[in-house]
Amino acid sequence: MEKLYYDNRYLKEFTAEIIDIKEIDNKFHVILDKTAFFPGGGGQSCDIGTLEDQKVIDVYEKEEIVYHVVEKKPLKIHKVKCSIDWDRRQDGMHQHLGQHVLSGSFFNLFNANTFAIHLGSDISTVDIYGVLTEEQVREAERLANKVIGDALPVESFVPTKAELKKLSLRRALPNTEEDIRIVKIGDFDINACCGLHPTSTLDLRLIKIKKFEKHKEGTRIEFLAGERAISDSFKKDEFQTSICRYLSCNENEAINGIKNLNQNLREANETNKNLNILLAKYQVKEILENAAKINNVKVIKQIFDGENLKYVNNLTSKLIENENTIALMAVKSDEKVNLLFACSKDIKDIKMNELLKDAISLIDGKGGGSPFQAQGAGKNNSNLESAMDYAFNKVSQIIGVAN
Repeated sequence: MEKLYYDNRYLKEFTAEIIDIKEIDNKFHVILDKTAFFPGGGGQSCDIGTLEDQKVIDVYEKEEIVYHVVEKKPLKIHKVKCSIDWDRRQDGMHQHLGQHVLSGSFFNLFNANTFAIHLGSDISTVDIYGVLTEEQVREAERLANKVIGDALPVESFVPTKAELKKLSLRRALPNTEEDIRIVKIGDFDINACCGLHPTSTLDLRLIKIKKFEKHKEGTRIEFLAGERAISDSFKKDEFQTSICRYLSCNENEAINGIKNLNQNLREANETNKNLNILLAKYQVKEILENAAKINNVKVIKQIFDGENLKYVNNLTSKLIENENTIALMAVKSDEKVNLLFACSKDIKDIKMNELLKDAISLIDGKGGGSPFQAQGAGKNNSNLESAMDYAFNKVSQIIGVAN
């Protein structure tokens, strides 16, 4: 089988003969006399594409033969038109060469080698030995992008064993008897790799490190290369423009604008907190005056529609600071409802957690708590009035008997 992908990495379409078809698990594994479909390797994903009108969903290599997996048995076997999914191939080559350039940058700058890579569908990673600083990571990123601008040639070749011994590779050779393919980036980096790469670093256009973190015995670098990095740059530019437009400022003033907004928000939250405390003070007085009185116990039953749950929680806590007080509170929001049942410490005859457990089942909810304070949430708003009436009547019954 003639493997065209190493000879011409930019070949998108070709014509081939089908020499065999194997049916495996209701799919058809096609062997061509030649192929430009890369079967994957070096951490890089395989190609996909089409054989005539059939979608190639997987490509793999076994015993030097490349198989092309399709879902229907091809009818045409002569002069089959084959097409590579070029966007996928190009993205794979960009991420792979981007990894080589980044690995070479860390090695050249800090003598820090690579111990693992992952070329993902959204983001790729390279793991570098040693704990790296922000300054070191950004220095390597700058060098990587300089290498792109230098338009260094990228060669892929299989040397003889004698030639291989003379090469100064960045990493140790794999333990194999098979031919070893070498990727050389100008005089910048040389390493064993069976993946596909562009013929020049200029194809990458941009490498962007998204983040880095300590990982095992080194540092994991997340990066984007090629079209992924360009698209990310455009998104960041749109995001930055939107912020500046919102803040009515230029790029240099944006950070100060955000700091000012944050400070204003803190001040507003503090003011709101103080107002809520004051409001709760007056509301507690009003609620207690209008509370139902069962013997010497004040029983409050109130439903709030769209009120802040934290505020109602604080209000409930303030209410039960008063003796002989039971507060049965509910907060409705969209299709959800929260129940907050509480009583003052001198109430001994009724337990809030048991009362809530019975009442909340009527609104298809769950909750729990202590004998003095319990809360939970349910989703059956239509039955809320019945649940609150049940709790109120239960309290009335127990207090009436106890007294």
